[in-house]
Order: sequence, then C-alpha cells, then structure tokens
Amino acid sequence: MDKLIIAVGLLLIVFALWQTVQKARGKAKSSCCGTAEAVSAKKVEDTDVSHYPYRYRLSIDGMMCSNCAKNVENTLNNMNGVWGKVNLGKKEAEVLSKQSVSEESFAYALQDSSYTLTGYAVIKDPGPA
Repeated sequence: MDKLIIAVGLLLIVFALWQTVQKARGKAKSSCCGTAEAVSAKKVEDTDVSHYPYRYRLSIDGMMCSNCAKNVENTLNNMNGVWGKVNLGKKEAEVLSKQSVSEESFAYALQDSSYTLTGYAVIKDPGPA
C-alpha cells in the first residue's frame, strides 16, 4: 500500500512538472475555462451610463481566472441593452441595463456556460416612467 501511495505521488509530481514546462513554453492546451489564448472583451457600443437606468449586482459561481471573467462579461454584454463589468475577486458582476431584466433572464444567458448565477440584487430601479 505504501508503494502505491509513493507511486501515485511521484506520478502527480511528474505530471505537475510537465504541465509547468508546457505552460512556460506556451504549449498548454487550455486554462480552467477551456482556452489557452486570452479572451478578448466584447466592446459595448453605448457607454453613456445615463442611458442605463437599471442596475444589478449578480453573484456568479465558477469563475476561476481572468478569461472566465471576460467570458461572463461577454455573455452579459451580448444581452440586448446590457452592459456588465465583472469583479473576479468578489465573483460578482455589476450590470447596467436599459430595461428591467429578471433574474431568470440572467440565469438563462449563463446556462450554456460553466458559470452559475447564485445571487441577484436590484441596486437601482427607476420605477414607472
């Protein structure tokens, strides 16, 4: 039994060293979110904050790296009339929106990714027009 534990430990060490060398050489196959390349951020065309009367704070589980954060940000920014900014350290997104957006809509947008909406808070709702 001791020999098996030592063998498995040595195998893990060799694998870790091999991965480190591959990353150093730029040959790593993927990061935690499935891509070795940096994910580029989707540009939001309308960056005038006054055009976004609704504000939300979303808690999002599953983000591990900056590429994950950009993937979530891009998913949010692909929603119509939505502008999202992700804080990876807090695992949150602050979202501005031109119209009211339900928790279900945000959850639906994230459902095909490896990220999960775990919290939804309305920060600002301008009420009836």
